[in-house]
Amino acid sequence: MRYAIYFTPEHDDPLCRIAAGWLGRDAFGGAVTPAKAFGDLSAAEVAFHTAAARRYGFHATLKAPFRLADGKTEPALIDAVETYASDAVPFDIPRLTLAQIDGFFALVPTAPLPELDRFAGDVVTVFEPFRAPLSDAEIARRNPDALSPRECRNLSQWGYPYVFDTFRFHMTLTGRIAAEETSRVRAAIEECLGDVLDKPVPIDGLALFVEPAAGAPFEVRSHHVLGKQAERKTA
Repeated sequence: MRYAIYFTPEHDDPLCRIAAGWLGRDAFGGAVTPAKAFGDLSAAEVAFHTAAARRYGFHATLKAPFRLADGKTEPALIDAVETYASDAVPFDIPRLTLAQIDGFFALVPTAPLPELDRFAGDVVTVFEPFRAPLSDAEIARRNPDALSPRECRNLSQWGYPYVFDTFRFHMTLTGRIAAEETSRVRAAIEECLGDVLDKPVPIDGLALFVEPAAGAPFEVRSHHVLGKQAERKTA
């Protein structure tokens, strides 16, 4: 069993609902819905292009998937996330936009947000005591030969290559897309999203996700409001 600490909008948020419909699975409860056609993509094509992202659910990685360290328990982890969240101050991402990262489509901020980067870095460090060291097989799956020296150090020290100065907030919507399919997939995603990206995205909660067994879909185990509904500020 593995856990991960992600950001995802609250269950009834319009962006969360639309993204779950696009992916064909709701991470809150794990309900699967039939793929729908968008743009020039058939339902089967949408299902194909979203397969890799579907297993993880709609999210942005803060603390990447990890096994629990010896002596740590799920209730203790849930309590720690709740404690951290209650002390954190919510804020907004002014705007997300659709972009490609290493060939896959994701939602990313339109401009750098130091507050968001600091928040992500805090989550990495605060919950590090709960993370068991990576096994050799887990390290190999990250293809360390393809990583930069800094990314390799992050993988070794923190269990994930993309933290701190290599972190980039993104909410994945597809697997890698062939160049000749890029414009069709982009148009389909834009049609699905409609105008939902026209307003700020509140960073007002943390979600503890769980992978019950190797290769199983990730699901939300618990969702924790930041600052217990404290007044939100814009980053």
